[in-house]
Amino acid sequence: MIHTFRHRNSPLRYGRSMVWNLITCLALPAIVLLAALPMHAQTGTLPFMHIETENHQPVTSKTTYVAGTYYIVDNQNPEHNVGSTESPLPLEIKGRGHSSWRSVKKPYKIKLAEKEPLLGMNKNKHWALLKFHEPTVAGLHLGLVMGLDWTPSTRPIEVTLNGDYLGLYLLTETNRIGKNRLDIYEQPNWNTDENTIPYGWLVEVDNYYEPNQIRVKENSSWYLNITYHSPDSLSQAQRQWLIGEFQDINAAIYDDDKEGSTWEELVDVDAMARFFIIQEVLDNSDGFHGSFYLHKDLEDDARWKAGPLWDMNCNQRAKTDYTFRMKTSYGFTPHWIGELIEDADFCEAVRQAWDEFYPSAIAPWMEYIDEHLLLCGEAFEQEKARWSYTNQDPLAVRVDKLKSALMANIEWFNNHVPSVPITGADVVAVEKEVVKVEYVNMAGMRSAQPWNGVNIKVTTYADGSTSTAKVLAGH
Repeated sequence: MIHTFRHRNSPLRYGRSMVWNLITCLALPAIVLLAALPMHAQTGTLPFMHIETENHQPVTSKTTYVAGTYYIVDNQNPEHNVGSTESPLPLEIKGRGHSSWRSVKKPYKIKLAEKEPLLGMNKNKHWALLKFHEPTVAGLHLGLVMGLDWTPSTRPIEVTLNGDYLGLYLLTETNRIGKNRLDIYEQPNWNTDENTIPYGWLVEVDNYYEPNQIRVKENSSWYLNITYHSPDSLSQAQRQWLIGEFQDINAAIYDDDKEGSTWEELVDVDAMARFFIIQEVLDNSDGFHGSFYLHKDLEDDARWKAGPLWDMNCNQRAKTDYTFRMKTSYGFTPHWIGELIEDADFCEAVRQAWDEFYPSAIAPWMEYIDEHLLLCGEAFEQEKARWSYTNQDPLAVRVDKLKSALMANIEWFNNHVPSVPITGADVVAVEKEVVKVEYVNMAGMRSAQPWNGVNIKVTTYADGSTSTAKVLAGH
């Protein structure tokens, strides 16, 4: 059988041998691959975006936009060209992200003066330039495969800002309500109409503190930070409704009576099950406690739905348990999911969604990953040189490792699709001996005393097991 490898929007197709030649070329040492290229310069193998701010003003703020211009050149697909050197188009640019903004290479948010269908994506003014990250490409496409209401599209692109080559980015649609984005009813700002307040929301369960946020107590040691994105300015009536809504959701999910719990009246079971599968297949530790978006439309029996996706990651480790139970460097334990997998309806929804995905959707997803990542190999070599990567693996090797990790996660999950445990058996509680308690902050630093702000309390027992709990100190 001939396997095909096709560049996006290109009629060229390659047989198995040509794919192997391409991968082999991508695996060549950087010094050979880039012999004809100047260091820290665009390769021309991917679309290229040139941004210039007024008076070459640096972009140093995440809250204040800087005015500028841009143009995009796509040598492979000239129909995607936007503007030109002679006639650049206006935009505004600012920083974005939390921990990623503290890195040397910065991510950005851009707002165009006019809506444009950049690189064949849906027309809009609002976009993000995310750091190139292979799991982001794989994970966002998995959202489409799993049938979430809407998932952002993304395209690799090389970027220059004020003449400085910044390397390889992912030009990505941002999570927002709109005709060409999450197409639902949008709750207006400052609304006081109690009949419409319960509809048209886009919120995010967040690890960070934001001004547009409410806080709901999840348990005795932790609060949920709910960032409201749409609307972004609340009347007192909207604020009180949103607080009450998430208090009700949280109480229903933590209800000990799983058979009589009312959480399904508030949250869409199928969407939550699909979201859960995506986080498990990716082994994405951030899945339920940070960048966890939820939305609610205006319709009969409207319920909160998980999504859209954002901040995709893959730990690429040996998976031995559900992701929320496995340790990470920062130790966070996601909320809610540990309760949901004890609910019979949720487990059945997970099984049904999994049967749609496994195994028929796996091969097309792997082919997508190859098709959309391997063509970035030459630009990735420039990216490594520009930012002095410690890991010098060529992109083909990294992609192969990612796919191997994903396949291992898929097989583990297929053997551990959650089911409700048998009830009625006598359970004997055993108090375990504590040998150590320490606290881990957001930077991964450990101490016997809690740090100011967000902490993970890690308790180690005499039998070698551990437990974690999120705590907040100094607030």
